[in-house]
Amino acid sequence: MNAYDYIKTAILHGEFPPKMRLTEEYLAEKLKLSRTPIREALRKLEAEGLTVAMKRGVRVRHFTKLDVQQIYELRTLLEGYAASQAAIHRTARDIEEMESANLLYDQAITNYLSSGQITIEEILEINHQFHDAVIKASKNHHIHSHISKVVVIPLIFRSFYWFNEGQLRHSLEVHKTILQAITEQDAERARAAMHEHIYHGRDQVFMHIDVINDHYSAETDHNNRTP
Repeated sequence: MNAYDYIKTAILHGEFPPKMRLTEEYLAEKLKLSRTPIREALRKLEAEGLTVAMKRGVRVRHFTKLDVQQIYELRTLLEGYAASQAAIHRTARDIEEMESANLLYDQAITNYLSSGQITIEEILEINHQFHDAVIKASKNHHIHSHISKVVVIPLIFRSFYWFNEGQLRHSLEVHKTILQAITEQDAERARAAMHEHIYHGRDQVFMHIDVINDHYSAETDHNNRTP
């Protein structure tokens, strides 16, 4: 794993929590790399909004309730638009890819609830496969880069961790509605269903954001003694 992937994964999984200060020296020693790839990785992460520059090093970005609200509103607009465009421009191959991703999503949720042999991280990854297939079907080559900048909130706060069985199954049903609307080329229904899906995740983050931020603050107080 290169420096960028390692640091980003550590941020998204909470190993480097919000407000934690990261220096080139600390990361170079931890990853056993020179400072050049570390510096390039930190610049890229800053451009993506995951870190904030300091006089010395960077700190992992802290997201407030207002940040969550605004970012989810942007994500809803972007992914809703992508779903509506997918309904207009999708091909038979696109539908096959969405169906395949949704089948995997169904199986993953069933396995998670029945046996626990699959993790929430794996469910989240399969969920991303479905969303990526929808974006691909939109045939808008610019939208993916914009959406990638507003998915950090659900990745960091991991709304799926707070889903109960009913909410997981509801998520699957909304996926099916989105897929059906795209298949039938019903652009407005696809857009509305995608809005519902994303707002459902946002509501889970809002319900638990204080608990999550308190946990991250405690982690930061400990970790900031190290670098």
